[in-house]
Amino acid sequence: MNDMINILVVEDDNDINQLLCRIIKMSNYHPQPAYSGTEALLYLEKQQWDLVLLDLMLPGMAGEEVLEKITEKGSTPVIIISAKNEKRTKITSLRKGADDFISKPFDIDEVSARIDSLLRRTRYPNEPKKQILTHKDIQLDLDSKTVLVNGVNVSLTAREFNILKLLMTTPYKVFSKANVFESVWNEPYHGDDNTVNVHVSNLRNKLTKANPNEEYIETIWGMGYRMKS
Repeated sequence: MNDMINILVVEDDNDINQLLCRIIKMSNYHPQPAYSGTEALLYLEKQQWDLVLLDLMLPGMAGEEVLEKITEKGSTPVIIISAKNEKRTKITSLRKGADDFISKPFDIDEVSARIDSLLRRTRYPNEPKKQILTHKDIQLDLDSKTVLVNGVNVSLTAREFNILKLLMTTPYKVFSKANVFESVWNEPYHGDDNTVNVHVSNLRNKLTKANPNEEYIETIWGMGYRMKS
């Protein structure tokens, strides 16, 4: 996805502009800095851009006006990055055509993730989305049937995977042992607590082994199990 992806960075603060350009280069995209609204419009007239990162407080032409010019000319994706982070400003920017809004001061990893996410949506709109459930540092991939805990691949049995899937689908709901058995085994529950207990215990041990500093599955005595918040 990242062959010849061109991103226009409109930010008048030189240090912030250079930082954003470095973030973009780290993902193997090509950044072009612009330090004013007028300069941004010159670049926008010269070529098509895959994405524009746009500050609102710019010298001369304000970022809001630049955003209007961009949306008038086409559908170039825009992420606003601004210290003007009042709720009204965010809502107005999104209604006027911005695709996302990041408040300053920003987190480098968040900016990178937002850029990647928006480019995926705009460049590959028909690409099937991965079905991934997350809770704390668990990532459960429903397509590949894999589980990562704290970045570590955890090997689960089919029953363990389905128990975890059930709990993570509604992480704050308490599932009784009957709920778990009937959902995972697809059989009527006859009060065999041991079967569920053993599988939940094994699942809990595997998750904890991957990250001993975290607890994932909580036992609510007399009621059942849920993901620990």
